[in-house]
Amino acid sequence: MTPPPPTPTPAPGRKRRRTSGKAQTWSVPLLEEWGLTRTQQRLVVVFGSLAGVLVAALALTLAISAIGSDFEPERATASVIGTEPRPDVYRGWPSSKVFAPIAESRADPKPLTVKDLFAKTLKEGRTTLRLAGSPKLETDCVAATWGQGFADLLTQGGCTQVARGLYASADGRYVAQYTMFNLRDTAAADALANTLTTLHRGGWVRPLQTPRVAFPAGGHTEASGHAMGHYAGLVWIGRADGAEPGPRDDFVSLSLTVRATEKAIFRRIVAASPAPAPAQ
Repeated sequence: MTPPPPTPTPAPGRKRRRTSGKAQTWSVPLLEEWGLTRTQQRLVVVFGSLAGVLVAALALTLAISAIGSDFEPERATASVIGTEPRPDVYRGWPSSKVFAPIAESRADPKPLTVKDLFAKTLKEGRTTLRLAGSPKLETDCVAATWGQGFADLLTQGGCTQVARGLYASADGRYVAQYTMFNLRDTAAADALANTLTTLHRGGWVRPLQTPRVAFPAGGHTEASGHAMGHYAGLVWIGRADGAEPGPRDDFVSLSLTVRATEKAIFRRIVAASPAPAPAQ
């Protein structure tokens, strides 16, 4: 019987290189999906610290871009945005033809008054709101807001008055603030109502507050902007406990109720409209 051939002996000085199973399977799934080879993946990991800095910078750039061109980080820093109250949701509405008679402030020169705007009680359907504290009427529009972008809009729009009134629902469940700006013309009012769609993240109205009624710090709130001729009205509403609205919370009715403040603007439309020609 012939014995089996002897096992070859490796040449002296040469050791067989064993491939590590870990090296064979080493990869980063995400980088692999991007088409990087394993060598390239290793380089990314080696320079991870630098990549982390670059990714962070890119993320910040994308975040600023997502906020919109109206938001300028040097004007509204992260610290300011994190501490100043602002709505979580906002929608703006331009002026309609109904307000054509008061398209310009020169056609409606009479100043706003607190008495004209803020009734002690507002009622719409089952919703009743009661005025909390004293409303504020100021000629310094910028002082009633925060955020440089917002301030620029008011200055460019020729704002001469800002009126704010704070309301609470009869059951104490909701808080609502209405703010009215007296601007130069419809173009300025439209610009404010529309631009706030993105700008509200970096600028908003300062809230009024009383010992018993105030927007809760960090609570969920919603808002809308309404251009009405040369006026722009901002509705700001929320639950008193700061929670997001649930099935039992009718924010639509709440918004319509506080907008009863706008009746004063409709009276101005009548006053500014030309008198009808006498019947022949």
